[in-house]
Amino acid sequence: MSDFRQRHPGRRRRLGPVRDEATTEDPRYEAVRSRDGRFDGAFFFAVETTGIYCRPSCPAVTPKRANVRFFATAAAAQGSGFRACRRCRPDAVPGSAEWNVRADVVGRAMRLIADGVVDREGVAGLAGRLGYSARQVQRQLTAELGAGPVALARAQRAHTARVLVQTTELPITEIAFASGFASVRQFNDTIRAVYASTPSELRAAAARGSGRGRRTATPDAGIPLRLAHRGPYQAGPVFDLLEHEAVPGIEDMSGPPGARTYRRTLRLPYGTGIVAVDERPGAARTGLGARPGGWLDARLHLTDPRDLTTAVQRLRRLFDLDADPYAVDERLAADPGLAPLVAARPGLRSPGAADPEELAIRALTGRAEAERLVRRHGKALDAPCGSLTHLFPEPAALAGSQPGGTLGALATALADHAVRLDPGADRDDAQEALRAVPGLDARTIAEIRTRALGDPDVAPPGADAPDSWRPWRSYALNHLRAAGKWEL
Repeated sequence: MSDFRQRHPGRRRRLGPVRDEATTEDPRYEAVRSRDGRFDGAFFFAVETTGIYCRPSCPAVTPKRANVRFFATAAAAQGSGFRACRRCRPDAVPGSAEWNVRADVVGRAMRLIADGVVDREGVAGLAGRLGYSARQVQRQLTAELGAGPVALARAQRAHTARVLVQTTELPITEIAFASGFASVRQFNDTIRAVYASTPSELRAAAARGSGRGRRTATPDAGIPLRLAHRGPYQAGPVFDLLEHEAVPGIEDMSGPPGARTYRRTLRLPYGTGIVAVDERPGAARTGLGARPGGWLDARLHLTDPRDLTTAVQRLRRLFDLDADPYAVDERLAADPGLAPLVAARPGLRSPGAADPEELAIRALTGRAEAERLVRRHGKALDAPCGSLTHLFPEPAALAGSQPGGTLGALATALADHAVRLDPGADRDDAQEALRAVPGLDARTIAEIRTRALGDPDVAPPGADAPDSWRPWRSYALNHLRAAGKWEL
């Protein structure tokens, strides 16, 4: 099936295409009227009389249907002249679950844009990675999302800039370029258009809004972040897995279960990073218009602030924060054998990878050999942080030092891009390329497809995973693993 015709089948509730017919029966308007936070990020609505766009769960008074327009993305709303609501901050919602799991060109493009590819390589670079012309990509994104790649990247830059303005003491000029803007003037114009405020006004408002003083980052403290998720989130099993897999030198876990902190090093396009993520989730507010969900607190240290957007997106994939737990749980709970497991762990996630190439090598070698590779071939950090001293070795470094054997073959294929595992990689093409690596077995390939490529519907060899679990077999097997009933 052509990339352009594939669609993700596993939505809990289809809201239909984003049109503007003024019908009160529109399920999107019903979601807005009930302030249903389950659809935050799935679509946005704008109010023509105020010029503001919001998330569905916005606590403001529900506007009349005749004054409401719907958009698939924040970028489309901004492109139509609407500014972000200051109450619900629609630019801060979890990403649409569709972009995280869809295998077609739109889903792949959205994952690449979120990873910062347009800012680093332009639209031509995005199109080249997808295997289409820039015109085809522009036409497809605009037709389905109401915004092209430049507008989508611009909306993302605006959000990154707001985070840096409100949480750091970086000079405004530095923030402009760190966010990916080509000039300070372009930065100022975008912030005014999106937030109806100047950057200085955003910073002053953040300082006034904090009763104990604004949480700002210093070179030593890092950038404080709230990694938002929708619906329930079972942090325990995710942190259990990360603790079990942790490779000394690049990862560590501290604290007792329920209050652990996971730390790791990151190799990023412009520099390096160290992140700390807390297990205890932030609590969502309750009451009318409550947004089901919450967040994980994190703190990010970057050698170059231009890497903020990329680092955040890689953490979101690692912790599977853009998933739609309602769609997953509804499908899996229909199975009598899984229903008790889903009831015991609603919102269980399928962890991904912060670095897909690293994950592929670790899936092959296991933890002990990965630790040896870090000691022998990992790049030492310029400024170690406690037990975090290295970056995981790049495939090119391993390809040259591991001649022959499956590890050398896999490292060479990754270094030469014969195997592509980036966010925009075609999953089927990647699997076929992995099968061509001598000695790479089917179970390892399945783990790479699940974790590195974020495929929600993988059934490894030997796993009893019926079609009734589709398209969420990866999640079903995680339920069985968490219950001690299956081991990869």
